[in-house]
Amino acid sequence: MLGITDLSTYLVGLALIILLPGPNSLYVVSVAARLGPKVAYRAAGGVLCGDAVLMALSAGGVASLLHATPWLFTVVKFAGAGYLTWLAVGMLRGAWALWRGREARKAELKGDGAQAAPKTAVERPYRRALVVSLLNPKAILFFISFFVQFVDPSYAHPALSFLTLGAWAQLFSFTYLSVLIFSGTFLAATFRRRKRLTAGLSAGAGAAFLGFAAKLSLASAS
Repeated sequence: MLGITDLSTYLVGLALIILLPGPNSLYVVSVAARLGPKVAYRAAGGVLCGDAVLMALSAGGVASLLHATPWLFTVVKFAGAGYLTWLAVGMLRGAWALWRGREARKAELKGDGAQAAPKTAVERPYRRALVVSLLNPKAILFFISFFVQFVDPSYAHPALSFLTLGAWAQLFSFTYLSVLIFSGTFLAATFRRRKRLTAGLSAGAGAAFLGFAAKLSLASAS
């Protein structure tokens, strides 16, 4: 069908891959818990658009270019690792500010004087999620190496095969991100009442992003 071989195996493998935790899904959960589902869907939109661009680049031969040009792969790799580190630092700073705000609130309730809440930076979840997706050279290599296994080389229109496989990937990803968004929103009510737990979650997410950055910086094109 449309030059696709063994669609059932592709769908099973796709589901398992999408369920693996990554920086994008973690960021979407973080946004859902902090800012609600409406804003979280902006982050999800960034993920989907970023993945769509990577799929198009993979089909267009960028994966081969990254394989053949180690220095280009290295540049993109460290740019992505640097951006993930920047996001991690922001999450850790947010956790610290939340903890300090909790202590200030306790002092206010004890009559030590009201303090103004610290200003929070304007977050652009769509742009952040999009950049995280685009600055991941391993994702480009993954899409081409995974998709090509299920494309019939004798089919006259391989672009249509890649388009269909990509559409399935986007559908699975959107469904998974929707589950994460509403799960994060459900947990948000508990987190709002327990600032210490919220600060710990934010710090944990920041630490995870540092881990993702380290993993990406050690990646190779092979």
